[in-house]
Amino acid sequence: MINRSTACRLAGILLLLAAHSAAAQSPLLPAPAEALLAVKAARMIDVRTGAVVERAVVLIKGERITDAGSGLAIPAGATVIDLGGATLLPGLMDMHTHLTYEPDQIGYVGVSISVPRQTLYGAKNARVTLEAGFTTVRNVGAEGFSDIALRDAINDGDIPGPRIAASGPGLGITGGHCDDSAHAPEFKITSEGVADGSVAVMKKVREVIKYGADLIKICATGGVLSFHTDPQAAQYTLEEMRTVVSEAHRLGRKVAAHAHGLDGIKLAIIAGVDSIEHGSYIDAEASRMMKDKGIWLVPTVYLSDWFIENAAKINVPATLLAKAKTVLPVSRKNLSDAFRAGVPVAFGTDAAVFPHGLNAREFNLYVKMGMTPLQAIQTATLNASKLLGWENNVGTIEKGKYADLIAVGGDPLKDVTELERVRFVMKGGQVVKKL
Repeated sequence: MINRSTACRLAGILLLLAAHSAAAQSPLLPAPAEALLAVKAARMIDVRTGAVVERAVVLIKGERITDAGSGLAIPAGATVIDLGGATLLPGLMDMHTHLTYEPDQIGYVGVSISVPRQTLYGAKNARVTLEAGFTTVRNVGAEGFSDIALRDAINDGDIPGPRIAASGPGLGITGGHCDDSAHAPEFKITSEGVADGSVAVMKKVREVIKYGADLIKICATGGVLSFHTDPQAAQYTLEEMRTVVSEAHRLGRKVAAHAHGLDGIKLAIIAGVDSIEHGSYIDAEASRMMKDKGIWLVPTVYLSDWFIENAAKINVPATLLAKAKTVLPVSRKNLSDAFRAGVPVAFGTDAAVFPHGLNAREFNLYVKMGMTPLQAIQTATLNASKLLGWENNVGTIEKGKYADLIAVGGDPLKDVTELERVRFVMKGGQVVKKL
């Protein structure tokens, strides 16, 4: 039994809570003022032009930039974040990640990892990726719609992580790269993204969008890290891919095509996909076709260095390693030719084949393959924002865009490896990593 004194105290507490709730919901009360911030640094890179802005100041209200330039006046009452001699850049963007996977899960060991466990790996890897300076990523393939759950948890403020455009499960043919091939036949395992024929792929596109996909990932060719598939062999037919692209575009989603082999690359280009992932056997004709159609190449080159060097350490099955040693060295030359041909490139790494957080090691390889440091930086800022269709919100430090900022100690226009040593990260006006 509750005595009268206790009951009175409880009633008082409930009345206070009710009043607080009503006040919080009342449209007549002013909303809390958004914080005013000023971020100062010795210099800032304009990624559109490569110009270096000295005595840089970025003014921020809430999660958006209100102004940016040289020596701007700082409003009274603003909180100042002084980064001293650092160099400011927009937050970086990786267009090919698998946040819910880890390098040591390649091959048969991966079948023992549950979807809930993958999701928790994703929470860890999202934080690591954000702290490495990548404030936006595309996650192109995850089981159980775990990447969509991860995206939503980040958006709701439950966990730290980058902005995520998530695909959910990748679409593929029975027995193809996007299908499970590690189980014995008696288990009758088929991956959730498998769909054969135009009617089935149309339904699958609608299904993954139903469950929250921001884009559609398809496997146009076999892969390096799947059993019983040939990376050079095309998988989906032209008719099937056209159906995917038509339905996805009709429903406002873009299509990313995993494609190593030349036949699959060309079929995907003809079908009208928005990006070719990997592109290992791309040739001059395919490069021309991509330029003509404005299709983005997402090259994923650093993984080959790390993967081959560390394959024994993470127990990669011999059949998969053999494919990697065949495909990956060839891809480096072909992709270099594509860069020189002027194919539009958006930064992507395939993080998960190597440890998350090392994404920025991709930049130096782009430079070694013929890009200038500025061009390499643009792949992960301007270009990536255009591929996503998010160029009004991210990709540059400009008025109206999200306050997604990073800072490095030196000049990445002279030494692009500075991006491997990000010292400060801000996402949407919130400091994620301090100097």
